[in-house]
Amino acid sequence: MKKAATAQQIESILHDGMTIMIGGFMATGAPERLIDLLIKKDIKDITLITTDTGSPGRGSSRLIAEKRVKKLYASHIGTNPETGKQMNDGTLEVELVPQGTLAERIRSGGAGLGGVLTPTGLGTIVAENKRVIEVDGKAYLLETPLKAHLALIRGSKVDRRGNVFYSKTTQNFNPLMATAAETVIVEPEQLVELGDIEPEAVHTPSIFVDHILVDHSYVGQCLVEDNQ
Repeated sequence: MKKAATAQQIESILHDGMTIMIGGFMATGAPERLIDLLIKKDIKDITLITTDTGSPGRGSSRLIAEKRVKKLYASHIGTNPETGKQMNDGTLEVELVPQGTLAERIRSGGAGLGGVLTPTGLGTIVAENKRVIEVDGKAYLLETPLKAHLALIRGSKVDRRGNVFYSKTTQNFNPLMATAAETVIVEPEQLVELGDIEPEAVHTPSIFVDHILVDHSYVGQCLVEDNQ
């Protein structure tokens, strides 16, 4: 398994000041063990790109609680009071991005595009300091691509080559983020053999995955089943 990496090997990749994408929606599909490694290694000054900061004790909320994040791109923060507190205190810079726009900015980063044109946010604070481009008489905001040094994602099933299947709503932002980072690390719920994932069920092809977190205590076992 060329892409297999232990926790110690993954820790060697992590450093302060990284821009990190973390998959999941309300922590569903969030890579909890990889988040553990960020906290264990005491990684600080993170620029975090995620759809939300979850609720206390789950997903990326734990990085907020540990004050490891200096800038946040997210669609909403209302379910995590600590995020709002740090934003109001001025200790956390927050850029709120409409959820569809966030998805398209990440998609643009992964596809090598210069951005996306959208009418969403025109006439609001979302439009501040952004270019407005007119197309066929209609105004659009130019939303620039989002890319990261690192994408941390979680797969329901991951084969030994790195092909990933996401069960139900765990798919959310994970496959988009896997295309938009220099290095992609997947945390498998279940590690399976080649061929155990039907080709048409592969959501993230192995070409996008650089490392698979391997913990010998759970290889081959399905640890968590999301009911969503």
